[in-house]
Amino acid sequence: MAAKGSRRPKSLLMAATQFLCFGDYLLYKSANTYSINSCEVIEVFYNIRTDLDKLKYASHITKIINDVTTENQNTYKIMQLFLNTLYMISETNKNLKLINSVFSLRLLSIIGYRPVIEECKNCKTKENLTHFSFKDSGFKCKICAKQDKGAIEISETTKDAIRYIILANSKKIFSFDVPEESIKELEIISKIYLQEKLEKEYKL
Repeated sequence: MAAKGSRRPKSLLMAATQFLCFGDYLLYKSANTYSINSCEVIEVFYNIRTDLDKLKYASHITKIINDVTTENQNTYKIMQLFLNTLYMISETNKNLKLINSVFSLRLLSIIGYRPVIEECKNCKTKENLTHFSFKDSGFKCKICAKQDKGAIEISETTKDAIRYIILANSKKIFSFDVPEESIKELEIISKIYLQEKLEKEYKL
């Protein structure tokens, strides 16, 4: 992607090429690349640029987005999640660790790694789902979890939160809060699950 002259102080494309700028771009294709002809800026997420913690998390999710998308791919659902997440980081005081966990679990579900959340991944029971299995990608009951050394025990609140993150309307996925204990559990689950499925460690 090229944007000729965008670094000039008076360039109309300067804002359009800034980090996290969301806009309506008019592109033209040359032999080997696309070039930006014009852009109507829609949102620049200014608050992220003035807060180091917000910037750190925004950069983190941007790296993940870059790894799971390719040029000319239909990424509407991913873009919608990305924009919603950036909005939450920029415009709210919601716990950044929780925002990141919601983003990671929802993204993995979108790209084909949706965990089993309706029943035990092993025996299919819907009762006593007390653990999350990374090996088998989903909930396990207390009995089956004994055979899975990598499964971690989660609270009822965390279990409900995971279900909500995966099933909720895309515009409402951040419309909940959980206690600090569940935020920590969600952080652990989302980090390990993301690392295993994308086969890459992302450090914040």
